Amino acid sequence: MEVLLYIAAIIAAIAFLILCISLAMTLGSLKTTLRSVSETMDNVSNQLEGITTETTELLHKTNALAVDIQQKSEKLNTVVDAVKGVGDSVSNLNSSVRRVSNSITVEAERNSDKIAQVVQWSNVAFGIIGKVKDMKAEKSTGWTVYQPDPNQKRLPNPNRH
Repeated sequence: MEVLLYIAAIIAAIAFLILCISLAMTLGSLKTTLRSVSETMDNVSNQLEGITTETTELLHKTNALAVDIQQKSEKLNTVVDAVKGVGDSVSNLNSSVRRVSNSITVEAERNSDKIAQVVQWSNVAFGIIGKVKDMKAEKSTGWTVYQPDPNQKRLPNPNRH
């Protein structure tokens, strides 16, 4: 039985040796895999540094652009307010002109009779001035009798109101 014990010990030793060799091979393969993973992680780390740098630059540019847009927007708001003010002024001017025009129209309609009288009196005055000029041009030595013009309109009666 002792022999059996030795054979069992040799089988156990061989099994242990196979286990160790198999473990060594697995660890060697794992070492290669981990080295590859490490290199990949180094590459990823370098790429991430580049991406981080580019992202930071892009963020700074975006912030600068946002500030520029904000300033231009504020300036544009000032221009829009000024244009609105001009529009309000033009609207107020139109309203004022409309009111003045309406009041002139109302007053002209109200005083149309007086305006007609003024026009007639001015026609009479021009006629008299023309006749006085004609008289001076003739240098008459006596009295002249004037005949009424049948086409001339008559003046309204001032007592009519």
